Amino acid sequence: MATTEIDRDAAAKFSNKPSTKSANKPSTSRGVDQRLEVIVIPVSDVDRAKAFYARLGWRLDADFASGNDWRVIQFTPPGSACSVIFGRNVTAAAPGSVRGLYLIVSDLEAAREDLLERDIEVGAPFHGAGDAHAGTDEPYLSGSVRVSGADPKRGSYGSFASFSDPDGNGWLFQEVTTRLPGRIAGDGTTFASQAALAAALRRAAAAHGEHEKRTGGHDENWADWYADYMVREQAGQPLPS
Repeated sequence: MATTEIDRDAAAKFSNKPSTKSANKPSTSRGVDQRLEVIVIPVSDVDRAKAFYARLGWRLDADFASGNDWRVIQFTPPGSACSVIFGRNVTAAAPGSVRGLYLIVSDLEAAREDLLERDIEVGAPFHGAGDAHAGTDEPYLSGSVRVSGADPKRGSYGSFASFSDPDGNGWLFQEVTTRLPGRIAGDGTTFASQAALAAALRRAAAAHGEHEKRTGGHDENWADWYADYMVREQAGQPLPS
């Protein structure tokens, strides 16, 4: 992305642009859901990795073994529909070789503080350098330039922080508060956790305060306004004024 600001109009035009491929070739899709559910990460010491991911506060879903030849452990991050698996004889990848695993959070500082309180080392916030993407830092979604501090405009998708497990598998927090158009259907708005819902309510409250300043009076239908704002924000649609 060339900027951390969300260009809703441009994104909408892009997403609505007809596909020449679909126009020339009829789709054979039956519309079957394809949910990304598990990511396998390679580790060298299974018990050490289990202790680390437990310290993160992730939910332990499974720990199955068959003698000394096979073991599979599954953890799920809070509010996530996707889990991680590691163990013995579950992947041929080299331990610590997986990088760029993204954990989407609504409040970057709160997510960092949570890890620090758990004695997990996590890097300081950083953001991209706009249109400059080539540099000497470890590559991530905005290239290989990491500018210190959260995005000054606090644009959605624009602020990051990184940490690693004991083997070096790399994780990044990415702060997302407003989705690009088309990412989430407006009629299917959900919040993955109590914290995410609370953060959305706070943003709606702040926006509604500005709305009442503009209208010059108390809005009796504030609940409907909140709901409309929160659904539109998550779906990447134009926000109410």
